[in-house]
Amino acid sequence: MITWMQRHKKWLIITIWISTIAFIGAGFVGWGQYSYGNKAGAVAKVGNIKISQSQLQKVYSRLYNQYSQALQGNFDEEKAKQYGLKQQALQSLLQQALILNLASSYDLLTTNNELIKALEAQKAFQENGVFNKEVYKQVLAQNRLTPTEYETALKKELLIEKTLKLLPIEVSKNEKNILASIFKIADKIKYKKITLKSIKVNVTDEKLKKFWQNRKNNFMSDVLYQVNFIKQAPITQQYDKNTVVNYYQENKIHYRAKDGKILPLAKAKKQVIQELNQKATKDQALRMYIAFKKDRLKAGVTQEETTISQSNNSFNSATLIEISKHSLSDPFMKPIKVGESYYIFKLTKITPAKAKSFAAAKAEVLPLYITEMKKENIIKLATNSLKKFSGKTTDFITVNATKKLTLLNKMEATNFLQKLFVSDKKKGFITLNDGNVILYNILEQKMLSNTTVKLDGEMHKLKSTIFNEGLIKKLQKMYKTEIFIKGL
Repeated sequence: MITWMQRHKKWLIITIWISTIAFIGAGFVGWGQYSYGNKAGAVAKVGNIKISQSQLQKVYSRLYNQYSQALQGNFDEEKAKQYGLKQQALQSLLQQALILNLASSYDLLTTNNELIKALEAQKAFQENGVFNKEVYKQVLAQNRLTPTEYETALKKELLIEKTLKLLPIEVSKNEKNILASIFKIADKIKYKKITLKSIKVNVTDEKLKKFWQNRKNNFMSDVLYQVNFIKQAPITQQYDKNTVVNYYQENKIHYRAKDGKILPLAKAKKQVIQELNQKATKDQALRMYIAFKKDRLKAGVTQEETTISQSNNSFNSATLIEISKHSLSDPFMKPIKVGESYYIFKLTKITPAKAKSFAAAKAEVLPLYITEMKKENIIKLATNSLKKFSGKTTDFITVNATKKLTLLNKMEATNFLQKLFVSDKKKGFITLNDGNVILYNILEQKMLSNTTVKLDGEMHKLKSTIFNEGLIKKLQKMYKTEIFIKGL
């Protein structure tokens, strides 16, 4: 998996389009600051297509889980930053939006029959090999999705597939032969690894302030949202037998043992009552929302006031996202669940973000400065070391001989070899995706008599990549792209 991901890192973005079902069962992973309040919650817009914060979050989560699985769990937020997962997630959605704009220009659409057929084919929603509506609802609920959200995403996926199928790519015999010659090339090299960890950076306030001065608009204070709110605490009450039985009958597919069998009412009763209490709590919260909106709150209902921001949020991220979608002309929010309680908010004041002073931004500036300086210094060191460096010499290696580069892990080796075999330099250095640098000197080269690589698939991938990159560049000129999120 990781080999594929590294060999096709650029085109990994494209393949995420055709993987809506991948986030079923995957956890959600969050990150830093959004530029809240822009374009009614949109993080970007391409042509007529808006990209929401929730879309970006889901793609980021899906990417994070793909890398984590490929690296057998040896993946964290720090590595996610090194690999630019935020940028990859956004780029995937921007490119998706470009294709959707193209589809719209040709009046292409996904029919209801196509959607139903796709849903029925997905094994995650089947019971005994047949699509089951209750299983479908349950799986989506477990993954914090509504049918409307999922079906909207799936329709986009199907529309993208349909659009790309109008642009078929074929591989000729001559193209296969050309690719075969590339995979037969073998090099004997001397190489050395230079790591970012080994690079030291001299930090002074003067240098740091100059770095901040050129980028100070990237270090903004939080948007502050002042709100009034009321809280609906969890309701616990008694239910008669008929209410419990009827609710169980309507929802019994929710209550399953570890072996997948539906639990009898006797064993599911506690969960049934919990759900009835949750439903009662939500219903009461909705009634309070209407009363709050109409200024008809009952005596004794207490309003509280607080200020919420990205760095000061006593609720949760979903609350902040929802608040950021509202304005002073549309201040009331439907009940938001936080823990077991519901909160109804009224937005009363917005304090816009502003550039932080150097003193306030210093803690954020420092790690970015160190990262940038390390990148600059490692390139300087690599350039100065090229004329004469001592490293490890390999025997003859090909483009897929990752195991022979013993100084590198599999990810680094794959990344290095892919770049080495398209380089036209006998001696040079290659910057890896994680920022480390490999010095190399090609000592000898020869042509092998054969290759074990399956060329049909490789040639199709290569040709698809070239074609689709050209398509994206063309579409970028046709449809305006606006990005409303900080740091991307």
